[in-house]
Amino acid sequence: MAEAPLSGLSGTPSPAATLLGIADALAPLTARFAEAGHELALVGGPVRDIMLGRPGVTHDLDLTTDARPERIEELARGWADHVWDVGMRFGTVGARKGDHHLEITTYRSESYDPDSRKPEVTFGDTLAGDLARRDFTINAMAVRLPSLEFVDLHDGMRDLSDRLLRTPIAPEESFGDDPLRMLRGARFVSQLGFSITPDVLMAIRDMSARLEIVSAERIRDELTKLLLGVRPRLGLAVLVETGLAAYVLPELPGLQLEIDEHHRHKDVYEHSLTVMEQAIDLETSHAPASGPDIVLRLAALLHDIGKPKTRRYESEGGVSFHHHEVVGARMVRKRLTALRYPNDVVDDVSTLTELHLRFHGYGTGEWTDSAVRRYVRDAGDQLTRLHKLTRADCTTRNRKRAAALQEAYDGLEQRISVLAAQEELDAIRPDLDGNRIMEILGIPPSRDVGAAYDHLLELRLDRGPLGEEEAERELRAWWADRQA
Repeated sequence: MAEAPLSGLSGTPSPAATLLGIADALAPLTARFAEAGHELALVGGPVRDIMLGRPGVTHDLDLTTDARPERIEELARGWADHVWDVGMRFGTVGARKGDHHLEITTYRSESYDPDSRKPEVTFGDTLAGDLARRDFTINAMAVRLPSLEFVDLHDGMRDLSDRLLRTPIAPEESFGDDPLRMLRGARFVSQLGFSITPDVLMAIRDMSARLEIVSAERIRDELTKLLLGVRPRLGLAVLVETGLAAYVLPELPGLQLEIDEHHRHKDVYEHSLTVMEQAIDLETSHAPASGPDIVLRLAALLHDIGKPKTRRYESEGGVSFHHHEVVGARMVRKRLTALRYPNDVVDDVSTLTELHLRFHGYGTGEWTDSAVRRYVRDAGDQLTRLHKLTRADCTTRNRKRAAALQEAYDGLEQRISVLAAQEELDAIRPDLDGNRIMEILGIPPSRDVGAAYDHLLELRLDRGPLGEEEAERELRAWWADRQA
């Protein structure tokens, strides 16, 4: 498709108005580039999102130019409030002007050495060459500034209308340039709800092993964006069906081999996706403005990954997965650490995985005060997420059973609220601190102090607040027994 003026597009008054506003805001910068003899164009995701009418796309803008990185920095410095180096060797300069955050990149193409984890960047001289090296046609559209000339050389608007993901050049060549684009395709399926064309899917299947050369950090970032999309089930299905999951979350396709012990689902894989979707429905229940929660989504997706390693065939013909939550917590920690997730995310998802069955261990839901205290203590700051995960994990089609489980959990949450008001459950600690323990027992800092503290904490969990006098009597009795 040849270059065409934006006014030639039909039915785009809203995108046109948006682009006019951007052109006006960037007019001084555009003039600087033009006076220096350089081209400047809005490109990639922002153009796609403007054409889709997606909100909030005017603040983060991607621009491309024939100017080299050093020249981009010079031209931006006299206009922007702040300029920084995003990646000079990759040709990208960052800039901020008011509410606008810009990434300005030199026309380029990327390719990977077969044994390298880092792309080799070659700077180009034409917008057409730059667009041909973009990941998908829907991201290979541009708007020249200041003329607002719309450039769509690879039928990106058609694919946008058809909701298709297709590469501007042969997919084998595109994915050879940057294997991460295969994972990015799955991410766009989740974010946009688009479908990948058959030839692109075939290329992903054939080339999935190329993802091995991509750094864990880049894979993690794409996986996170996929999981935070509006249709993560669809994106995860692409990973599994193409073989990409083997290089991202190899435990996920492994769940397809495990039959759910209650025969409520086709397999544990389908159950896990259902739990994830139900958790997503609950994730803003405590705070409507809180937005997507990567920790909850990871925990819901991975809560049962310990089942393959703990599967046992029972003599009666059934299947059990005893202690899969403990095994799964260790597997979660290992996988998320390998993907370079932050330590707090690893800790939180592992904790939720280990605790996701705790509620069901009480069967009737008739919890003692001691059990409630221990539940709250073990969940710690993950209690709200644990509530959501536990509720989401109820996927039975038996309406009577589902209602009974939800009613039982309602009762538990109510018990937690009552005890919390009485006992400050969110900060459970013994009635005596370490200094007071040493003073009463007349001992210096030692392991004995820690043991005494733990004993008093167990009493606090079992019996609730004791008061200082009762706690001292219990401490002295414990110490006397220990010295006997």
